[in-house]
Amino acid sequence: MIPIARRALNTSLIPKDLSSVTCTDAAGEHPDAAGISRDTVEAVWQSVEALYRTGVHPGIQVSVRHRGHQVLHRAIGHASGNGPHDRPDEVRVPMTTDTPVCYFSASKAVTALLMHMLSEQGLVNLMDPVSYYCPEFARRGKRTITVHQILSHRGGIPAIPRETPIEVLWDRDEIWRILCQARPVEVDGAKVAYHAITGGFVLQRVLEKVTGDTIENYLDKHLRKPMGMKWFTYGIAPEHLSDLAVNYATGPTPHFPVSWVVRRALGGDIGTVESVTNDPRFQEAVIPAGNLCGTAEEMGRFFQMMLNGGLWNGRRVCSEITVKRAIQQFGSLQIDRTMLVPMRFSAGMMLGGNPVGLWGPNSRYAFGHIGLINKLCWADPARDISVSLLNTGLPIVAHHLPALAKFVYTVCRQFPLIPETQRPLVAA
Repeated sequence: MIPIARRALNTSLIPKDLSSVTCTDAAGEHPDAAGISRDTVEAVWQSVEALYRTGVHPGIQVSVRHRGHQVLHRAIGHASGNGPHDRPDEVRVPMTTDTPVCYFSASKAVTALLMHMLSEQGLVNLMDPVSYYCPEFARRGKRTITVHQILSHRGGIPAIPRETPIEVLWDRDEIWRILCQARPVEVDGAKVAYHAITGGFVLQRVLEKVTGDTIENYLDKHLRKPMGMKWFTYGIAPEHLSDLAVNYATGPTPHFPVSWVVRRALGGDIGTVESVTNDPRFQEAVIPAGNLCGTAEEMGRFFQMMLNGGLWNGRRVCSEITVKRAIQQFGSLQIDRTMLVPMRFSAGMMLGGNPVGLWGPNSRYAFGHIGLINKLCWADPARDISVSLLNTGLPIVAHHLPALAKFVYTVCRQFPLIPETQRPLVAA
């Protein structure tokens, strides 16, 4: 019998002894090398445990780097088997630091950097119209929409038409036909409206047109293999489907107006999102804006490379100026017309702010991306940190939000601003 509180809050079962569901990569944590204390590490971890205790995330992974060294690398909970509606006799698979998780919209940060790398290679000018590379995109008044506008969520095609079948998401040619036929809400780039799914497909088409190769092969060649990633792919190979963490719609069912915003941004209610994202067709597809899969450590590694100005383990992944262009603010702080919250964007990243922003207090230099509200992946040059918090719950407005905010605040407090002369060059 499910307790009334758990049923009302739609949460998973949390054991009293959290150590029984904790996975620590002790060999991968090096706080001494980064010059910080174990107390600092434990303070951040306690904020993760507090988030887990809310019950909305059956599994959580976290990776934190400071001054280039990983200082926290742990997981807690289950990858599958402990969702709110799983049977008591369901096999519970532990969440480990090596369990692949879908990044959802945090995928956009990676796809965006690929486009900036294309620019570095001279294959694309981001200020060119998309129709310069893909003439069929010009239909219905979209001739002047630029690649840069798509990257910065100013492309005027924030959502696919409401009547579009969900199966279209894994049909490359059909989704492209629909986007080419779409009528933009505006084309001058003056207004921010978050492109939850659409922008990634447009960028994919441009990349594949100019390279003559698939976006997954380009990612593999220019990021995944050079950085030694095990996972970090769009979707996941069929033989690894059982390794992928399951997503759970947790927390109270959203009601209007929140439900309206969710449907407007994602094209369906949260129950539909749970069903779709656990569908093998979604998991095996290539959806550049929303289904890159990997671990917290791998996404943290990606942002650390950006903090390093494009270097990873002494190898040049991209140029320093490419990183700076990818994180440079474009436009002012505006109310996003999709999410209805104030946002600062670069051409591909969600930016922090002063005195407080998405990535905590005094986070003006921070850049990163969220994934379905709960996954938080970012870097802050002013603190010399890269952070990746992944989780498997899909709560929207629920009792976990203070704990999620407390995690960000704790990271900022435990890793205070450092002198400008000691910051990575990308903060300049």
